[in-house]
Amino acid sequence: MTQSTDGNSEYGRKPFKRSRSHFADRITADGRDGWPVEVGRYRLVASRACPWASRALISRRLLGLEDALSLAVTDPIQDDRSWRFTLDPGDRDPVLGIRFLSEAYDAREQGYPGGVSVPAVVDVPSGKLVTNDYQQLTLDLATEWTALQRPGAPDLYPEALREEIDDVMTGVYRDVNNGVYRAGFATGQSEYEEACRALFHRLELLSDRLAHRRYLVGDTLTEADIRLFTTLVRFDAVYHGHFKCNLFKLAEDPVLWAYAKDLYQTPGFGDTVDFRHIKEHYYRVHTGVNPAGIVPIGPELGGWLTPHYREELGGRPFGDGTPPGPVPAAEEVPAPHHP
Repeated sequence: MTQSTDGNSEYGRKPFKRSRSHFADRITADGRDGWPVEVGRYRLVASRACPWASRALISRRLLGLEDALSLAVTDPIQDDRSWRFTLDPGDRDPVLGIRFLSEAYDAREQGYPGGVSVPAVVDVPSGKLVTNDYQQLTLDLATEWTALQRPGAPDLYPEALREEIDDVMTGVYRDVNNGVYRAGFATGQSEYEEACRALFHRLELLSDRLAHRRYLVGDTLTEADIRLFTTLVRFDAVYHGHFKCNLFKLAEDPVLWAYAKDLYQTPGFGDTVDFRHIKEHYYRVHTGVNPAGIVPIGPELGGWLTPHYREELGGRPFGDGTPPGPVPAAEEVPAPHHP
């Protein structure tokens, strides 16, 4: 999710176009871009409010990379200086020593004209941004960081299924992940309706696909499920009302609701979700869409913990692997922020 110096009031007042990741270096096992995989060298900067960053949070948990790749969580409320570390003592990230993520961008490229986005990976020794390529980052965690993954880590991007995974993810990205933003930040009726109808058409197709299979591709969790989940978990809390994506609620589609609950209750998914951060960010930061900054008190969250019965469809969440262990104490989401 990008924060630009145009100001939050511009959301909903100018045509929406998602920026491409300007810093697309990759951290790889062979270090071919100059950034080799190393224990403790890099720091993942993420917001629990941001669906794009949440992909990385889930992947890191499922793969057991907590000790290899440290985590910085930003304040969900931004100003025009970008994502900030006001949740930390002294309003500074304790590892990087910076107050704003933009400082790592500046260390990499002075005068960078683009927005400051999360997820971002920063090189700890130099303080420089390495990558903000949210599309490639999680694929690399799954395929390039294998030597540092926990024993029993699942294969989230199995080679034999990559073509199908990529095909599913293309439609999910265009119509769902990005589609909610195209609808929510639309500046005209026809633009809004086109995005909204494409979104719900895709959701109906996904509901049909998941009616008789537990996961999107194959019989185990993959990157495709992670990418769909991060939008679904925000749907009723913010996209249905704030972004006017209101043909139906997630909880009104029996298949998608059960699928989303199944994932939420799977270790590595729901334990990364902070509903308070999500709502505060969308409703308070997007002042062009919600000028009063009022954060709604609903929806009620208890439904996320109710039975889903998806296990009756079979499937093995972690394949030949095992669930991740407990969340590190320092990374636990505060109890009032989840069901």
